[in-house]
Amino acid sequence: MFENLIATLKADRRTIVFTEGPDARILEATARLLKDDLMDVILIGGEEEVKNAAAAGNFDISGATIIDPATYPEMEEMAQTMFDLRKGKMDMDTVKANLAKGNYFGTMLVKMGKADALLGGATYSTADTVRPALQLVKTKPGAHLVSSCFILSRPAKDGEEMYAMGDCAINISYEDTVDKKTGEVTLKASEKIAEVAIETAKTAAAFGIDPKVAMLSYSTMGSGKGPTVTMMREATEAAKALAPELAVDGELQFDAAFSPVVAKTKAKNSPVAGQANTFIFPDINAGNIGYKIAQRLGGFEAYGPILQGLNAPINDLSRGCNADEVYQMAIITAGLK
Repeated sequence: MFENLIATLKADRRTIVFTEGPDARILEATARLLKDDLMDVILIGGEEEVKNAAAAGNFDISGATIIDPATYPEMEEMAQTMFDLRKGKMDMDTVKANLAKGNYFGTMLVKMGKADALLGGATYSTADTVRPALQLVKTKPGAHLVSSCFILSRPAKDGEEMYAMGDCAINISYEDTVDKKTGEVTLKASEKIAEVAIETAKTAAAFGIDPKVAMLSYSTMGSGKGPTVTMMREATEAAKALAPELAVDGELQFDAAFSPVVAKTKAKNSPVAGQANTFIFPDINAGNIGYKIAQRLGGFEAYGPILQGLNAPINDLSRGCNADEVYQMAIITAGLK
């Protein structure tokens, strides 16, 4: 499943920054990434602390760059840049206090072009990884929100069976965005889900999946009623308008989206039903439960959450991750553009 991403990395050398340099899992993954010559690595932390931790684990990180925020020679420039970015929302003392932390310092390295991608969260919470990204790197042009995708993979007779699922980790639910002064709806909830669908399809394609997107619901083509049914139906139409080349349909129950037999009964004229491989959920409850059921009962490996919509590749690790997961997520993060 990493073939496309590794080819991208071989063709376009990239630099990833790890926000938790002294962590043994980060150091083990770094040693593997450098040995495999996949990317350049920046480790944030005190140089002596990082080197001692690497020596204790017998990890060869001699090819990595170690940067200590406390001795960084360009700190004044970085602080001024961050202060300007926050536009009065942080005073200079707060800016400098935040830049002493790996999460903010690493994000500013990406913002200032010193690194191409960032991976954090081995010890930081998801919020502590995502917040600096939203404040400093921000969403890419045309994007209105950050979402997430999980790639699920398991061995199959002809190679690998892979699916994409979004959003399972970031957006709790979707509501209309309303102008506080006028009361007008400036962005509908359905338009937000349409954006998630398009971004998830792009992520799927990066892994070699030809995306066929199902907008999931407890209803198939009007068989049920309710606010989320209407939302997913409208999201389908919005996605079709925004990306007419994309194979997307809904609203679909999961069985109709996945099973060719059920699709013939419930949605026989759908271009997606019965062959969907990219699944969009109506809220985080459905998404988080859904991907974990597939992971545990279906025997899938789940890779993610892969963050979507940011202006640079930034991803979050689970605090329970191991070195293998760090290695894999580094390839995913640096390999996505």
